[in-house]
Amino acid sequence: MQVFTVRVKPNSRCQAIQTAEDGSLLVRLKSPPVDGKANAELIKLLSKEFGVPKSRITITAGVSSRLKRVELDDAS
Repeated sequence: MQVFTVRVKPNSRCQAIQTAEDGSLLVRLKSPPVDGKANAELIKLLSKEFGVPKSRITITAGVSSRLKRVELDDAS
């Protein structure tokens, strides 16, 4: 299991994942932070980036915040 600290920037022009100097991820999302759309896009983007099913990615802290803690269950 991997745990990431993710800083989200919703309403961006393009989707992108960058690694910050402190090891956290900076994720730019097109979706607005309304009705969980940005969180759904975040999970979808991380799923594609790490090659795991969306069901194995959970937001454990910061669901309504820009700073989130995400767990990735990569066990087979």
